[in-house]
Amino acid sequence: MTLVAQDIPKIGLVMDAVKVVRWLKNVGDTVRLGEPLVEVETEKSIVEIEATASGRLAQILVQVDQQATVGDRIAWIESDQAQPAGDRVRSSPVARKLAAESGLDLGAIAGSGPGGRIQLEDVQRTAEASSNTTAPLSPSSALVPLSPMRRALARAMTRSNASIPQFTVERSVDWTVLQALRTEFSTRQTHGAPRLSVNDFLLQAVARTLVEFPALNATFSGDPESPHAGVMQASGAHIGLVLAVDIGLLVPVLHDVERLGLIEIARRRLECVERGLKGRLKREETDGATFSISNLGAQGPDRFTAIINPPQSAILAVGRQRDCVVARDTDIVVRPLSALTLTVDHRIADGRLASDFLARLVQILEGDDWRLD
Repeated sequence: MTLVAQDIPKIGLVMDAVKVVRWLKNVGDTVRLGEPLVEVETEKSIVEIEATASGRLAQILVQVDQQATVGDRIAWIESDQAQPAGDRVRSSPVARKLAAESGLDLGAIAGSGPGGRIQLEDVQRTAEASSNTTAPLSPSSALVPLSPMRRALARAMTRSNASIPQFTVERSVDWTVLQALRTEFSTRQTHGAPRLSVNDFLLQAVARTLVEFPALNATFSGDPESPHAGVMQASGAHIGLVLAVDIGLLVPVLHDVERLGLIEIARRRLECVERGLKGRLKREETDGATFSISNLGAQGPDRFTAIINPPQSAILAVGRQRDCVVARDTDIVVRPLSALTLTVDHRIADGRLASDFLARLVQILEGDDWRLD
C-alpha cells in the first residue's frame, strides 16, 4: 500500500484559493477514484472535489474553514496505486502562508515533519532567526488576506483595466411610464407570480437592444497583434447581473433573455440571486455572459462608471432614481430620472455604435412595449 496525495485542482479560469467547507468522508473511510471527497468554497460558488485514488482516507491535512491554494495537499489516501512523483516543496498550508507573508524561501527551510515536510514551527524558527536583520511590521501596516472571491475580483478587474481599451457614454432615462406599467402589471399577475423589479425591465430591454445591435453582443478573442484575433458573436442575449455580497461581487448570468417574458425573467433572477447569496450558483450561471448590468439601487450614487468584466463587450451602470426638474413640451415638470452609463470595449465597438445602442435602450425603457409572459 502507498500514500497518494489529494491536492486542490484548478477550478475555473481565475480561481487561486479555496476554503474547505465540508469533508464528505472521515479518516478511515473507504473512497473510490472520482468520488466526491470534499466541498470547497471558490470565489464563485461551492464545488465538490473528487478523490484522486481509490483506497482509504488516511489523513486530513486541511480542516473545515481553513484555506488552501491550487496545488495544495489537503489529504492522504492509502491506496495500492503507485504514488506520483513531484518536485514540489512539501509543506503545510499555514507554513506556506507564513513563509509568503515573511518573504521566506520554502526551499531554504529544513522541514521537521514526516518525510521532511515543512511545518509551521519550522517557518516560525526561520523567521525568528532572521528577525535581527529584518525590521518588524508596525501594527498599522498589518496585511489583511484577500478572500478567494476578492482575490479573483482583483485579478479580473486588474486584467480588465490593463488589457481592455474602455470608453463610456451616458444618457438619462425617464422612469415615468415604466413605474406606471409596474403598478398595472402587478394587478394583472396571477397569484404566486414573482414581483417585477426594475432589474427585470432592464434585463428585457438590454436583451432586445442586443438583438438589434449584435456587434455589442460579443466577446473579443486573441491578441490584437495576431492575425487570429477576432470578435465572437453570441447566439443569444446572455446577461450578467452584478450582485453585491459581503465578501465581494457575484455576477450570475441569465441566458437567452431575449426569449423570456418579464415574469420568467423575474423568476430566474430571483432563483439566481438566492443561490448566489448562498454561494451555490450552478456552473452555467457563472459563465457565458457578453454584457452585464450593475444597478446599485435607491441607496446608490447618482451616477457611476463600471469596469467591464472580461471577456464581455460592455457593462451598463444604473444610477439611482431621483426626482429632477426637466423641460417637457415647453412645460417645466418633475420626473423620476436615472443616469445610464455604458462602458464599452473599444476593440469591439466605437462611440457612434455605443451611442446608438444607448439611445435605443432608453427608447425601449421609456416606452410601453413590454412582453409580460
